Amino acid sequence: MQIIRTISELRTSVRALRTGNERIALVPTMGALHAGHMALVHEAQKLADHVVASIFVNPMQFGPNEDLDAYPRQEATDTAMLAGEGVALVWAPDVTVMYPRGHATQIGVTGLDTMLCGAARPGHFDGVATVVAKLFNQVRPEVALFGEKDWQQLAIIRRMASDLDFDLEIIGVPTVREADGLALSSRNAYLSADDRKAAAILPQTMRGAVAAMANGANVAAILDEARAAILSAGFSSVDYLELRDGTTLAVLEDARPSARLFAAARIGTTRLIDNIAAA
Repeated sequence: MQIIRTISELRTSVRALRTGNERIALVPTMGALHAGHMALVHEAQKLADHVVASIFVNPMQFGPNEDLDAYPRQEATDTAMLAGEGVALVWAPDVTVMYPRGHATQIGVTGLDTMLCGAARPGHFDGVATVVAKLFNQVRPEVALFGEKDWQQLAIIRRMASDLDFDLEIIGVPTVREADGLALSSRNAYLSADDRKAAAILPQTMRGAVAAMANGANVAAILDEARAAILSAGFSSVDYLELRDGTTLAVLEDARPSARLFAAARIGTTRLIDNIAAA
């Protein structure tokens, strides 16, 4: 497996992978890899001849009071995991390669970026859209894979790729969960033992809310009860718990085939997000 750090080397290596018109799949990551990332790799291997994974902690998507410096960086462990899964190439640039001096361009997806996580993290999704567009241009894959846990991010990337005419397929891969239902996330490592135990209440409460909606209960009342249950379990706040359309992210007042239940809540020092189909 190659580990590439310059754009010129990347383009040379990607061309070499395509000598027989092979398909390339891209799995973008910020490192701190876990089984959820490996699920993306496994799906990528079904869809392409070669898998390229990127590892880049993107400063543009972190706000001034967020955890950029604390975000876990474990490149040796991450690259060993990727090599063990048969990844052909790891694209691991540093910040000066991705954003050289004078870099002044930013991409925004108007409308989808100001709700849900975007409301609490202004500018976050501009940073996501910008770095993903750069990765698409740098690697030029036929397919790129993203986890459904970050559904809003996935919706924004799909819109960006369509609007900018990127010639590739965007694939969402279902969320990988622990045995108690908690969605896998690099930030789960921040949870204390007690907070980790309590965190499972979030997906459990969401599943219960969706079941109640399916039985015809009032959506607003269900969401109020679910917020109260999450707070009583030890969460300090619920940033949002909302029923929305999975494509447009518009708020819904009733469950329908396109509906998803979105949540973000804080426990200890950690902000957890999740979403599940609601119909």
